[in-house]
Amino acid sequence: MMSDIPSFLQDATDLLTKDGFATGDVWYHGTSSSLVSSIVSNGLKRSGDKAMKQAAKSTMATIGNKYTESIEPVFLTQSKELAYYWAEQSVRERSVRFEGEESPAVFAVKLPEELNAKVRPDVGAASLLMVKEGEAYMAHVAKIYQDCSAGVPDIDLMKADRLEYLDKLGMAYIDKDIDAELVSLVTQ
Repeated sequence: MMSDIPSFLQDATDLLTKDGFATGDVWYHGTSSSLVSSIVSNGLKRSGDKAMKQAAKSTMATIGNKYTESIEPVFLTQSKELAYYWAEQSVRERSVRFEGEESPAVFAVKLPEELNAKVRPDVGAASLLMVKEGEAYMAHVAKIYQDCSAGVPDIDLMKADRLEYLDKLGMAYIDKDIDAELVSLVTQ
């Protein structure tokens, strides 16, 4: 699913070189508009979409399986454009379970130095990138590289250095909750 990224979120031309996406002290997180008020009030929480977790738990109970909830980190990226991609995925996943109009939403995350040092490349994404959803993301990233005349993202997913997941694919996480005062909705 390729997106029509709103112009106010298009930042790849400023961030992307043939070596990958530049990193600064502002990160981005993409999600569904249905979660905006909770995030504005409570910040970004690990394993934050409680409604999706509850739906999965109910589904597993219905078919007689136990559901073990895992605590996922807060996923981040250095690009508003990439965060928008993940926001679209969140909307798509939620639309399967919940009725109502939802749209992609992107949050800026301004971390103080001590928290910024805890952001890690998401090397766990290697397994995601080997399935259909990951292929779509790789195609999306390749198109961004092409649109920015930055070549192609040259990465061997199985042998890549940790930092390549951050630099070349914009995939990062922090294993901490992020307070509301550090988070702001990106608007036009």
